[in-house]
Amino acid sequence: MTAADTAARSARAPAVLAPGLRSRAAGLRDRADPAVRHGVRRLLVLLCLSPLLLVLAGATLRLTEPSLTLIYGCVVLAGTIAVFHIAYTRYRDPSESAVPVPRRLRDAGFPPLPPAPSVTFLLAVRDEADGIEACVRSMVSSDCQDVRVTVVDDHSGDGTGDVLRRLRDELGITVIHLDENVGKKHALVTACAGADTDIVAFTDSDCVLAPDALGRCVQALVRNPALGAVSGHCRALNASANLLTRVQDTWYEGQFRVAKAAEASFGSVSCVSGPLAVFRRDAVYNYLPAWADDRFMGAPFKFATDRQLTGYVLGQVWKGRSLKARYADSPFLTDEDFPERPWQVGYVRSAKVWTDVPARLGPLLRQQVRWKKSFIRNLFFTGGFMWRRGAGPAALFYGHVLWVLAAPVLACTHLLWAPAHGTLLLTGLYLLGVLLKGCAWAVAYRIDHPGDPRWRYRPLMSVFSAVVLAWLLPYSLLTVRKGVWSRGTS
Repeated sequence: MTAADTAARSARAPAVLAPGLRSRAAGLRDRADPAVRHGVRRLLVLLCLSPLLLVLAGATLRLTEPSLTLIYGCVVLAGTIAVFHIAYTRYRDPSESAVPVPRRLRDAGFPPLPPAPSVTFLLAVRDEADGIEACVRSMVSSDCQDVRVTVVDDHSGDGTGDVLRRLRDELGITVIHLDENVGKKHALVTACAGADTDIVAFTDSDCVLAPDALGRCVQALVRNPALGAVSGHCRALNASANLLTRVQDTWYEGQFRVAKAAEASFGSVSCVSGPLAVFRRDAVYNYLPAWADDRFMGAPFKFATDRQLTGYVLGQVWKGRSLKARYADSPFLTDEDFPERPWQVGYVRSAKVWTDVPARLGPLLRQQVRWKKSFIRNLFFTGGFMWRRGAGPAALFYGHVLWVLAAPVLACTHLLWAPAHGTLLLTGLYLLGVLLKGCAWAVAYRIDHPGDPRWRYRPLMSVFSAVVLAWLLPYSLLTVRKGVWSRGTS
């Protein structure tokens, strides 16, 4: 099975309307006035959210006798409603049209890209001989023009280098073999040193991309000069493997389609995710040495954090000069010093990419620990300036932070303290609230993918997150200095 076949298999989404009816509905939609379409969309979103609004109204009336559980439930429910409303009423795919730029940025002088910009497409890999070929072939199969594919072998010892040499000879890609293991960030930055293209894009070694994915991200940057970076839309490549992978697949869909779409509506996506991360070179090039040598709590931070690299784009107006001063002698600055700009960061829903997700509990927990360490580290950087980007971006960012920080406290209160003190009703109410939120995400999945039965797995992810994953934040904080390169998912 080819990479394209695998991608097509994973992208399936059965439709429930007859082809003729679908085409007539699409025609009516396209002929309608844009303002009318937007008004209808807002009305439909409110109708879909009305059950949650009724629940929130009822819970709010009970706040005359507030409890921790009730207050937490109201805040989480209100936040969930707001995120859904923003994602479904404000988000536009930037590859299909220009998205609005805030008034304060309209005179910022963002330089336009050429109609067909040059692209360097980068991948770092270590000891992944079995799966690397599908990823590289999907990179080369991109329909984007003027793409230079470069793969860095970070001193593999399992035959990965031999596979890459064969692909180099067959496909004409550039392969860099490192003499020692330097870690993913340093490996990518080594490759970036020779990148003189307009755009620099990254993917992960366990991913497969749709042929038009990179091109759609590039088109988004061309159409929208204020965008300094965009993220693609990721799903699980191995979703059919077992229950655990199906649950993660529905979670990925929501995290991109809803969470990233909400952030993108304000131009402030806080994490351009590794499966497909596309940057304007002038928005990120000067900050690559800071990313490679990132330190936290007095020690090198070894994870190749997508959040931190995104933070350098989002916050360079406030953080850029100090970062540049720290690495003033680096070739990444002496070769060309780009001005700091108030870049927007977006998300391209139509840029499809699939990644292997952990199929067993152990690798999943290790992955979640890595992500939570990245969250902790990024909180101290991006959290220092996100409030400056406006009320919308600040509310989404700090609201998410409060939810993540509160999760272990609430889990301890309702899953340990409450049963120990004989208040099992409190535990039950907490779990019902978690399940309600999961059902809301499941409904969103079903609306976006009519006929696809996988929506039913989404509530399981909410329960799993509250019961299991919430405990990983304290552990991640205690072990934040410990890091590994491995991305294993088996």
